[in-house]
Amino acid sequence: MTPFITPLRMFAVALALALTSLATAVTAQNGPLRIDITEGVIEPLPFAVPDFIAENPAGAEYAAQLSRLIAADLAGTGLFREIPSDAFITQVSTFSPSADYPSWKAINAQALITGAVSASPDGRLTVKFRVFDVFSEAQMGEGLQLEGTTNAWRRMGHKVADAVYSRITGEGGYFDSRVVYVAETGPKNERKKRLAVMDYDGANVQYLTDSASIVLAPRFSPTGDRILYTSYETGFPQIYQLDVGNVSRVAIPVPADSMTFAPRYAPDGQTVVFSASQGGNTDIYRLRPGGSPEQLTNSPSIETAPSYSPDGNRIVFESDRSGSPQLYIMPANGGESTRISFGAGRYGTPVWSPRGDLVAFTKQNQGRFHIGVMRTDGSEERLLTSSFLDEGPTWAPNGRVIMFMRESSGAGGESSLYSVDISGRNLKKVPLEGAASDPAWSPLLK
Repeated sequence: MTPFITPLRMFAVALALALTSLATAVTAQNGPLRIDITEGVIEPLPFAVPDFIAENPAGAEYAAQLSRLIAADLAGTGLFREIPSDAFITQVSTFSPSADYPSWKAINAQALITGAVSASPDGRLTVKFRVFDVFSEAQMGEGLQLEGTTNAWRRMGHKVADAVYSRITGEGGYFDSRVVYVAETGPKNERKKRLAVMDYDGANVQYLTDSASIVLAPRFSPTGDRILYTSYETGFPQIYQLDVGNVSRVAIPVPADSMTFAPRYAPDGQTVVFSASQGGNTDIYRLRPGGSPEQLTNSPSIETAPSYSPDGNRIVFESDRSGSPQLYIMPANGGESTRISFGAGRYGTPVWSPRGDLVAFTKQNQGRFHIGVMRTDGSEERLLTSSFLDEGPTWAPNGRVIMFMRESSGAGGESSLYSVDISGRNLKKVPLEGAASDPAWSPLLK
């Protein structure tokens, strides 16, 4: 007998297939289930988020805001579709471990998220929530409670959305994270640039440097507390490390008489890999704690944009040793490298996925720029975007979404940040005031 499979279970399986481009045959827990996925397109799952219940008057200020933020996070993935409140047949007036399932089924809600909020006079906020599988009439996992300050209400909402996303999809979330980027102002031929950091959705922008000198390529540490970046304040590119908490910085020791750029942390959060240019030649170097810079490549070509594998054992990088920029992988200690890009065009800015399965990259071919992904052996290349200028991919913490910079054409062209999932779906612009480039995603916040 074929087992009974709930819509939420079917959605989780379909999502896994859509995002990884695997075969459509899946084995369910108690028997076979076959689902057809075409080009990674799946029907968004309908969900409902009634306004959270205010358990005291002070909590009323945050109840509706939290439910709206959670709904925006989920709907923004393109994997979920919110049912508007004017379609609700019933109202949620108590934070109960049960739900009026027939009323939610009648409007085709497959997931229901309920919550309650209270705030204390000393600025503490308590948020409780539950997730229900409407079709099977069951709560999904235990109800959870979060506590923090009222100033951190957005983070608490993102954490709730992460938990809901994970329970329904089986994937890790990415909403409670930040992105560092280069904020740009002024005309295209005289841009002022400074480092800025924002919530993943473009909110809570904070500036970390002034615009007195050009800054490029910021990169978060694996713990999210430090940022590497390149500055031209001396007239030449030099790598600095900035402490996010107190906005203090130090220069990174580099080879003498060299220009340094394209820095990135190793998974240990202490080792730094970067490019250094000396005498017209550019190679990749590594700096370990307490040590001196170690040269990892030695080729009469430009070697740049290094990025570690999640286990720290390998580095993917860009090199023009074959005559045009291509992607290569070498051991973390240097040594023989293997080319992995063989398609038409030029490849650059490779970044290893936090899941370890894919490398994202920028590709230029026939006058167009693309953001793409490929397996770490170079197979299964997929181009996710195409425009006048797309470049600089960065991975969400769960390895399922990529953010990048897109610049419009013409004398007045402006750069903006966009995101897309790894199936090429859900391309959308990050809402920011002013131009922006060089995004780098943080890990999930603690």
